[in-house]
Amino acid sequence: MKIKFNWGAGIVLAFLFFMGFILYFVIKVQSDHKYDNELVIDEYYKQERILQAQLDKEQNAALLQDKVKIENNQEEIKILFPEGFDVKQISGKVSLYRPSNQALDFEMPISLSQPYLLIPKSSLAGGRWDITIDWEYQGKGYINKEMLNL
Repeated sequence: MKIKFNWGAGIVLAFLFFMGFILYFVIKVQSDHKYDNELVIDEYYKQERILQAQLDKEQNAALLQDKVKIENNQEEIKILFPEGFDVKQISGKVSLYRPSNQALDFEMPISLSQPYLLIPKSSLAGGRWDITIDWEYQGKGYINKEMLNL
């Protein structure tokens, strides 16, 4: 008996092999726990409150008439807080995040005697830095974010 192979049979065989290939990977991903990528977090409502608080702080900062300014000078980064605020009542932290190297990330507390905070560049590597200023004044929270290239 001679089996005749034509275009129709070739297309059906190719389709069956493709379906088998896809089915193999679907079963492999479903059964192997290293491919588990859950999008839902365990403490969803807690994370939602944290995110909402951060959004509220960002909006508070955006509504300020005199905004926080970041000056990139030769020797330092100067963070200027709004004029008219009592510097002794400003508290919080400044986070410097280096996307290319987590080991260089650091935080520093905000402790002011002048209406500005200086961060010396001698302790910073050149390149991109994301600066987050999370601060509070008279019980109201603010967050300012900016990206700098040194």
